[in-house]
Amino acid sequence: MNGSPEPARVLLGITGGIAAYKACELASLLTQRGYGVRAVMTSAAKNFVGALTLAALTGNPVSETMFDPGQEAAISHIELARWADALVVAPATANFIAKAACGLADDLLSTIVLATRAPVLLAPAMNIHMYAHPTVSENLARLTARGVRTVGPGLGRTACGEEGQGRMAEPAQIAEALYALLAPQDLAGVSLVVSAGPTREHLDPVRFISNPSSGRMGIEIARVAARRGARVTLVLGPSHLDPPLGVRTLRVTSAADMHREVIAAAQEAQVVIKAAAVSDFTPAQSQPHKVKKKAGQGETLELKHTTDILAELGQDKGGRLLVGFAAETTDVLAHAAIKLKAKNLDMLVANDVSDPQSGFAVPTNRVHFLFADGSLEALPLLSKEEVAGRLLDRVAALLGQAAA
Repeated sequence: MNGSPEPARVLLGITGGIAAYKACELASLLTQRGYGVRAVMTSAAKNFVGALTLAALTGNPVSETMFDPGQEAAISHIELARWADALVVAPATANFIAKAACGLADDLLSTIVLATRAPVLLAPAMNIHMYAHPTVSENLARLTARGVRTVGPGLGRTACGEEGQGRMAEPAQIAEALYALLAPQDLAGVSLVVSAGPTREHLDPVRFISNPSSGRMGIEIARVAARRGARVTLVLGPSHLDPPLGVRTLRVTSAADMHREVIAAAQEAQVVIKAAAVSDFTPAQSQPHKVKKKAGQGETLELKHTTDILAELGQDKGGRLLVGFAAETTDVLAHAAIKLKAKNLDMLVANDVSDPQSGFAVPTNRVHFLFADGSLEALPLLSKEEVAGRLLDRVAALLGQAAA
């Protein structure tokens, strides 16, 4: 099973709120991912966004009424409910939430809510005073008790000019909630620590030793693990990339910072995945002020080793599952096998960072998985999200073996 979700069929319900325009961006995000998307609009939604726009974005006709002679013969409202792997309603107005809570079925979208057996995700959006009304809270609680999921609303300025909670979650947040809804929950409740990114070892306030790592591989592992139900802590070195939404993230700079936070977080973890590119060396002495260049004179830099975080975790592994990474440029598998054994790892991910398609700061990776039992698995060139999914498949299997 791949941790990144397989292309799914998503019904996108759009109701009559000003945030309906954001549904266009959501439809685009889902279709770019390869999902089949069909939009269902209420009559009020047509006041805010056009069906032609959604049809162009999804490549499918938009359903608007319960009995459309042009579509009913081909795909009935019940068939739409059966077709979907998930139903997302964004925006979900107070009126729609009330109808869904009471089981009303007086238009196409509310009928589909009753008829579908697919998981349902609502993105509430309304005036802040409406959202704060007890009736809305009661209706949402009723839907949640039936298994309906919600995302948002967020805090901010609403279209009516007021500040507070009621603003629809951003399309990227809604999409992420959907991916989690569709992902396997084979890591549900597992406490997992991921380290990612480079470290910076400062020579003085303006110069440092580092490497080209962006942290993308570790960030994707954290993102996919959270989708699959894990309780994730991401220890992230300096990176221009945003951490995953909803993941506890600890920002660090140096190898010493990374050591402190990873060791502390690992105490309560069931799984530790060390994907960070931690510097092996740090200046023996860091200067408090910028070192000035002296004409005609060179500088000698004295370095010392940083603490080997992975080795320390391997020496006191306890019941934790420990996964390491090996970024190599020559004899990749030979070096990786030595590291796997020397650091007492359960699994090691090795890649050749001299390959422009699988090195630092690129969206793809070509890796080998090495295991403590001597087995080896070679993966083709994949996106780093797909590599994360494959890695977490193996982690889930190893956890299952440990439990057995």
